[in-house]
Amino acid sequence: MKVDRASMLLYAVTDRTWLKGRSFIDVIEEALKAGVTFLQLREKNLDYSSFLTLAREIKKVVDKYKIPYVINDNVDIALACGADGVHVGQKDMDAKDVRKIIGPDKILGVSAQTVEQAVAAERNGADYIGVGSVFPTSTKPDAETVSFETLREICKSVSIPVVAIGGINKDNAMKLAGSGIDGIAVVSAIFAQDDIAASVRELRQVASRVVNQKS
Repeated sequence: MKVDRASMLLYAVTDRTWLKGRSFIDVIEEALKAGVTFLQLREKNLDYSSFLTLAREIKKVVDKYKIPYVINDNVDIALACGADGVHVGQKDMDAKDVRKIIGPDKILGVSAQTVEQAVAAERNGADYIGVGSVFPTSTKPDAETVSFETLREICKSVSIPVVAIGGINKDNAMKLAGSGIDGIAVVSAIFAQDDIAASVRELRQVASRVVNQKS
């Protein structure tokens, strides 16, 4: 499964911090059922065995909804669980090396903060670019924010899909309209909400307006 632009529309990045006693798998399924179009499993502190077990459980759910599913940073887990691909940051393994390991058919997403990083990522085999942080975010408090102008330049400089990430919610997403992005990636705007399904539906509507307003 490779990436098409439509699958970028509402890109969810998991976070178990806000489960509030709910089942992680149930929360993910609720989000997918309500209209998430792409899922990234992000786990920083799990041991390999626990991570793999979780990744396989989530894959069963994702397969039901036929949306792309990638693992953050961990190429070994991505391959072992049968995910559609992997997403790496600038401080992780080099995109060119990741592409060699995962082969031509898996999805490779790469984070970028500058035009140069984005262009290099595409040249090295990325299928899409994640740009951020576009707003201040509690998920990565030390992340530098990327300006609207830089976001727009990145979109103009690459031919692959671009998704914006970092502090995006239903109230500020429209500020990204006209940038040329193909979708928004969110964490707490879904997983920290009491009503997951309602939040997803609202975000998907906002994302559609953002993406369709190209200039």
